[in-house]
Formats: sequence, structure tokens, C-alpha cells
Amino acid sequence: MITIDELKFDEKGLIPAIVVDAVSKKVLTLAYMNKESLKISMEKGLTCFWSRSRNELWLKGETSGNYQHIVSITADCDNDALVVMVEKDGPACHKGTDSCFNTPLWQSSDKQEFSYEGLMELIKGRKTEKKEGSYTTYLFEKGIDKILKKVGEESTEVIIAAKDNDKKETVYEIADLAYHVMVLMIEMGISLEDIHKELASRHVIDHKIKQEKMTK
Repeated sequence: MITIDELKFDEKGLIPAIVVDAVSKKVLTLAYMNKESLKISMEKGLTCFWSRSRNELWLKGETSGNYQHIVSITADCDNDALVVMVEKDGPACHKGTDSCFNTPLWQSSDKQEFSYEGLMELIKGRKTEKKEGSYTTYLFEKGIDKILKKVGEESTEVIIAAKDNDKKETVYEIADLAYHVMVLMIEMGISLEDIHKELASRHVIDHKIKQEKMTK
């Protein structure tokens, strides 16, 4: 752990803060902090920045309600930039979008970005805007019983592949299972954030149990 006094602020007393969604790991915004706003952020557990345009402190969410609850703050190797991991109450951008970074500038022709959030949105789209010939749309049309049947079948395939100690096949079957579980999640209105929160709560419980064992 370092202290605020060890950070390197620029000639205006500011340090860039890259805000990242702790759940999706998506970059939300780039803002600036001075010592006072950083202290407030750490005291309140909420992001507080220095507005360069208004020359004043700015507690994110104070007017919009879209607070950003800080999970961690990490300095880079030179101590002159910060990454702030947050759990957000709403859109990060003043334009109402999830992130401030939405305007494409360049994209590789042979590489594609993948994220579970993107896949979930694609699956959700197949439910709300049905596409002819889409297997995902077919599952939603057949309903919960069909989806559950596929989850069961894919679970069995994972077990068989793992039992044969076939790593490549096991990876393939786990991917199939993950996809069908995500279809089930969309069908039941379960989000990735719901799962994240549940797993995070179990991590806390597990950590407490380990601490208790160490003190005995």
C-alpha cells in the first residue's frame, strides 16, 4: 500500500483516474482527481473528481443519482495515474450511456473483441427481435423446458469429456454449457451482475471462514 503523498500529481495538482466497472471490467470514463477529491473518494467510498471545466469538486451521482461505489484504487508503476474499480448505480456518461467510450476509431479486420456482456446482449436480441433460422431464437420459442433440457444435456457432455480426461473436448463442452446457461439466464431475467454479486458474497464468507480458522 502507498499513501496519497507518494502519488505524482501534475503541475495543476491533478492525476488522471481511469474508472473501470468492477463487474464487466469495461472502461467507463477518464476523469481527474486532486488530493482533496481523492481523499473524499476514499472517505466516502464514492468517486469524487475535479472538474477542469468548472474548476470545482464533482461527486459523481450527486445530481443524477448514478453514484460509483469504489471497490479499489490502484496506482500505476510511476504513481502518476490511477485505476478506480467501481460498482455503478447507473450510466457513467453524462449522455446517458453505460460508458463514455462509444465512438469507434479503428478496428482490426481479422480480430474481434469478445465479452460475456456482448454475448448476453446478442442472446437477448435473439429473444426480443426474433431472427429466422437462429438456433437461439428457436430455443426461446420452444420455452423453458427445452432450454432446461439442453442445459442438462450439455452438463452431461461436460462430465463425459472430463471423465475421459480430454481437455480440448471438455473446453468445447464447457463453452456449450456456458452458452445454454446464458440463454437460461436471459429467459429468467438473470443478469451477469446478479451472478457476480452472488459469487462475491460467497468470497466474503469464505474469507471470513479462513480468518476464523487461522485465529483458532
